[in-house]
Amino acid sequence: MDYTYANPQFFWLFIAWLATIGWYVFRQKRLNPYMQVASVEGLKGVRTSRPILRHGLFVLRMMAFALMILVLARPQSSNRWETVTTEGIDIVMALDISGSMLAQDFKPDRLEAAKRISTQFISGRTNDRIGLVVFSGESFTQCPLTTDHTSLINLFNSVHNGMIEDGTAIGLALANSVSRIKDSDAISKIIILLTDGVNNRGSIDPMTAAEIAKTFGIRVYAIGVGTRGMAPYPVRTPFGVQYQDMPTEIDEDLLKEIAKMTDGQYFRATDNDALVKVYEEIDRMEKSKISVQEHHKKTEEYLKFALVAALLLLFEIILRYTFLRNLP
Repeated sequence: MDYTYANPQFFWLFIAWLATIGWYVFRQKRLNPYMQVASVEGLKGVRTSRPILRHGLFVLRMMAFALMILVLARPQSSNRWETVTTEGIDIVMALDISGSMLAQDFKPDRLEAAKRISTQFISGRTNDRIGLVVFSGESFTQCPLTTDHTSLINLFNSVHNGMIEDGTAIGLALANSVSRIKDSDAISKIIILLTDGVNNRGSIDPMTAAEIAKTFGIRVYAIGVGTRGMAPYPVRTPFGVQYQDMPTEIDEDLLKEIAKMTDGQYFRATDNDALVKVYEEIDRMEKSKISVQEHHKKTEEYLKFALVAALLLLFEIILRYTFLRNLP
């Protein structure tokens, strides 16, 4: 196995390690003087392993110190490849910010509920590129496709009614979204179109924009938000903004046709919980799994060296204070 080292500067400690060995050898020569004798005939049969065992303790300690230097250098393995399955698609979210999105059949209102639930959806799509298009009477790109979801969520939260003139330009919103995603080489391209109204502005017919989306292989998930029947809408009066119950008008037939043409799906959300479930369903359906071979991230390998070093030190201590405790 090939190793790299995160802290190779610690290898300089081997100089001290070698110096310690040199000092030990020099010290042994001074502590163990020798003498010359005419004959060793009288010493035959006198054998002892005590000096060898004493040196063995030093060898164990130095082996442990060498391994500790390796631990400090942090060896890392980097020669493994593996097949990783990831999920990555490109998504453009087209959000209606017209005045009717301030209706309070959602809490606190349709727009704020859509923003909060949409950002939860974004947070769960860590491998996707996501962009944001907003629309009412006109349409513009609030954020191009990006993997920087923190910045995207900040831009999402800054969206508010009144940024552009009022109205509901579904065709323009869809066309703008298509232009942002059509050149993507992602395995899956989708647009999530969220609105609560009827197309009444813009120079592009929604079905024409849907045909263009189909040409580029883009699926459209259309979401109609609003309770069935009456809902409290904000109305400007001489006494300020007041809320009056007015009928919810969503062109569901148009949204269904757009979804059908692009091989997408239409959803109706009548309250916060229903909108959460819609996004959960889209999240479940849009799981494009892609298998890629990538180099494994560097793996820390110092633990096994540290373990061996600890065992060597423990063995040296046991020998020193048990079997070899009487050695000088």
